[in-house]
Amino acid sequence: MPTDTVYGVAADAFSPTAVERLLAAKGRGREAPPPVLVPGIEQLQALAEVVPDEVLDLVTEFWPGGLTIVLRARPTLDWDLGETRGTVGLRMPQHPVALELLAETGPLAVSSANLTGRTAAMTAAEAEEMLGDSVAVYLDAGPAGESYDGTEAGTGSTIVDAVPLEHPEGKLRILRHGVIPDEEIIRVVGADRCA
Repeated sequence: MPTDTVYGVAADAFSPTAVERLLAAKGRGREAPPPVLVPGIEQLQALAEVVPDEVLDLVTEFWPGGLTIVLRARPTLDWDLGETRGTVGLRMPQHPVALELLAETGPLAVSSANLTGRTAAMTAAEAEEMLGDSVAVYLDAGPAGESYDGTEAGTGSTIVDAVPLEHPEGKLRILRHGVIPDEEIIRVVGADRCA
């Protein structure tokens, strides 16, 4: 499926078999769980155990868009994304086709459409060349990353760990530098709340 950053391989987040097939298609183990794409902020609050105020500020500023936020998952969720240690990475993409699909399906476990160690696919054809029959359906919506949010095509989402923000002295950590510059994250959260 297309996203605002790269093409992704998607699976029903609540189907352990589907998630297992997603990881197998990429040649990836359970130690690298996929993030979950959601159609809106309401799903963030439904899937995360705690949503600190700073996270609400971040999603208000950057969603839909290239920001993945790691939070503690609700323990009552019936899913198996891999070795998550009780957390989940959540993102609302800024791509009209992705948002339309998510509105129909609900949350999807999604990882970049490529074999592990190779460059992420920017088109459905590139994804199919790498992944072949391990993916059942290819949703071709033209090149990914068509700058729906003004970011450079081919750059992955910025990933932040917001779990520490549950505590008064906790600090958000940037796990992967991506399309949202570090300075913008710090501007929204505050330098005193970033590691």
